[in-house]
Amino acid sequence: MSLFRPIRCFFRTLKGYVLAAIMAVSLTVFFSVTLTATLLYENIIHKLAEESSQTIAQSTFNSMFQVMRQGWTREDLENFIASTKDVMSDSSYDIEIYRGEKVRVLFGDIEQPEMDARLVQAFKNGEEAVVKTGDVIRRIFPLKARNECIQCHVNVKAGDVLGVMDLRQNLQPISDRVRTNNISLFVLFACLILAAALVISAYLAVVIKRSMESFRQRLAPVETVKDFKKLQTADFDFYFDEFNQAFRHVGALMEKLKDVAVDKEILEFEIRLLSKFIITSDVVRDWRDFIKDLLVDINTIITAHTLVTIFQVEEEGYELEVFWYQSVSDRSKQEFESYLHQQLKGNSHFQNGSLILSITHHIASPDTGGEPRHLSQQDIELQTKSLLLEAPKIGGVVGIGVQSDLARDPIRHIVIDGILTTLLNLVGSVKAIYKYTKDLEYYATRDPLTSLHNQRMFKELLGYEIGRAERHHQKFALLMLDMDNFKLVNDRYGHAFGDHFLQEFAHVLESAVRPGDMLARYGGDEFTIILPEATEEQAHLVAQRVRLNLEKMQLKSPDDAVVHATTSIGIAMYPHHGDNARDLFLMADNMMYKAKKQGRNAIALPDEDEVAEVFRQVGAKNIMVLRALEEKRVVPFFQPIVDCQSGEVIIHELLMRIEQDGKIVPAGEFIDIAEGIGVVHKMDYMLIEKAFDQMNQQSYTGKLFINLSPKSLIVNEFITHIRQLAQRYHIVPERIVFELTERETVSNLTLLEKFVLDLKLEGFSFAIDDFGSGFSSFHYIKHFPIDVIKIEGEFIRNMLQDEKYMAFVKSIVTLAQNLDIRTVAEFIEDEEIMNAVRELGIDFAQGYHLGMPGAILVQPIDNQKNTGEFIPGNIM
Repeated sequence: MSLFRPIRCFFRTLKGYVLAAIMAVSLTVFFSVTLTATLLYENIIHKLAEESSQTIAQSTFNSMFQVMRQGWTREDLENFIASTKDVMSDSSYDIEIYRGEKVRVLFGDIEQPEMDARLVQAFKNGEEAVVKTGDVIRRIFPLKARNECIQCHVNVKAGDVLGVMDLRQNLQPISDRVRTNNISLFVLFACLILAAALVISAYLAVVIKRSMESFRQRLAPVETVKDFKKLQTADFDFYFDEFNQAFRHVGALMEKLKDVAVDKEILEFEIRLLSKFIITSDVVRDWRDFIKDLLVDINTIITAHTLVTIFQVEEEGYELEVFWYQSVSDRSKQEFESYLHQQLKGNSHFQNGSLILSITHHIASPDTGGEPRHLSQQDIELQTKSLLLEAPKIGGVVGIGVQSDLARDPIRHIVIDGILTTLLNLVGSVKAIYKYTKDLEYYATRDPLTSLHNQRMFKELLGYEIGRAERHHQKFALLMLDMDNFKLVNDRYGHAFGDHFLQEFAHVLESAVRPGDMLARYGGDEFTIILPEATEEQAHLVAQRVRLNLEKMQLKSPDDAVVHATTSIGIAMYPHHGDNARDLFLMADNMMYKAKKQGRNAIALPDEDEVAEVFRQVGAKNIMVLRALEEKRVVPFFQPIVDCQSGEVIIHELLMRIEQDGKIVPAGEFIDIAEGIGVVHKMDYMLIEKAFDQMNQQSYTGKLFINLSPKSLIVNEFITHIRQLAQRYHIVPERIVFELTERETVSNLTLLEKFVLDLKLEGFSFAIDDFGSGFSSFHYIKHFPIDVIKIEGEFIRNMLQDEKYMAFVKSIVTLAQNLDIRTVAEFIEDEEIMNAVRELGIDFAQGYHLGMPGAILVQPIDNQKNTGEFIPGNIM
């Protein structure tokens, strides 16, 4: 690097630039001309070589012909060939003559090299050919029979090929001499050009440098704005008109600046510093790294040794994070901590006995070598500026401080006050975003109530375990557990006690399994356990251990009654009971119901007959779905959605049912089957058409929510078909809202984005169902034009008993309101939840408390007009 630095600096000077420009242009022109001449000369040599080879070949053939007319022996032939080769041995030519098959038949073989493909081709077509290979010119010259030849060659006719002459010439020696001469000429002229360029550039540099030095001396005394206004620039001469004209423009600009120049150093400093305070998506990764990077950025503008943040941890006390720009001695850290304690004790907010839980030190830019820096007590006291709040702000931040040389300047205290205020909000926001993102990432895979894996994660883990077991040829077990009579516990003692009951049950499960076993809450009071590398006997032992541990679990209810719990457990083994996730889960689920039928608090394993029976039932359901589709027994049901403020039913959600022998089969019993056999989109078409027909017949004026399956995204004609149905039944697209359930994994977001945009272009609206059940919900909001979000029902149902659920709901509502997105609360099960939903500002509500699904659409009615108050019973 040190070798090239002087060269680079030289070429950045005017002298170096002119020298380089002259050299570059001259050498480029000369090199181009030389290269062109060399190529043309070599081309001419090749042309001449081709012509010469033609002449030599023809001459050689004529000589042969003259000798043959006089009649010659085999010895004469061999002498002729040998003498011809000897003549050419001292030249660049090489000749070989090959005898044809017809000559060989009459006169026998001669010694000749093996023929290549081009020689064989010449014998066949009798055409002369010239082949160039690098610097070698090769002429293939067929020897054709003339009329005189027929007297001796009685087996040929005129024009037949008797032999082929292979004449080669190597032009490389000639080309090498030409290139050597051209290079020598190029080097000579390059030296002459370099000498001329040095002279010209040196002269120009002297002329310009003289004027620039004079200008530098004129600028040297300028220290303040006052000195700048006295500066005169009109009498400089740079010799060249172009430079003089450019400098006159600079002089004119300087004259204008004299009139507007003010001392604004402090303002510029603050603007430059505050421009660093920008939150980007990268800060979500780790807020501490963000603060370190921020401190490094600040030090590019000012010298700031330390940045301190103070956070309140709920009601327990305070955590201090000290970020040092560079490494300092342990003694400096201790003195700084002592100073912080004194400062906090002197503030009224920290005199109530609150504890400092911890002080953590971080180094933003560790020193590469040398001793750590030491700050004296006086330096710390004089250079530290802090801002403390009376109450925590966003993220729990209550104070911040900067330890910088600027703190000594009383004028710049104003700047630091503004910086601290901005920095306080910034750091609080960064930590709040960090914590909120971590919570979202955690609850994307975890059940908020029990902290076990959620249903979505269970499905991924089950798929992963099947793949792992298949690769390693191993077995594993899947346990499906359902708490017995949990609904009675919930109804008798309330949801709060029911939630506590589920949490304790989760602890029992955790105590019964090995590290590495996978627990999940599948939903409600259903749980699953995946036991990797387990045999049937081991799975049964785990199930028994769960039962035994559960017998020891005793909870006191609100009325001081002791409540016990039991569970029914179904077991399925991979791969004996199923080699895919769907079949394995189906078997475990059926075994769980078998355990319940055996009297509850039981463990069930399938035997061979039961395995066949389960899959037979699945086959029967396949037939049921296909016949229902064929006989058009897919029927629409509608669940009302009410306006939270007015109580009016203005929306219905479209649900799918099958009519079977006079009974209605709910979607939960067949939708997975329909998706598995690939007919769910056909059922969607039939369902939507029947719903549109009913809307048209009843002149329904409300909106209709329609659930989409991910299969719809890959059916190209889906949107076209729906548009045609809407036109046929006179349905305005603005009254249709398509829902995509967040739990459904959509791997191709590009495909989803195109699908949603196509929906919007047709005038339809788009909603996300079960919002909050996975982290991808927020990804959808960022990328797609969403009109409605339906909040995860689990959050709504439990928000009055669990503050985490309430916090999630509030965050979702605030986010939706800021983005002008409508919200729907699901799982409204009682009036208390309905009132809470209304107070939170949620737009619409849905649940069994408000109305059960029915086969008839209900026209929007305003309950408030009828009764003056919200009456859920009037909805259906």
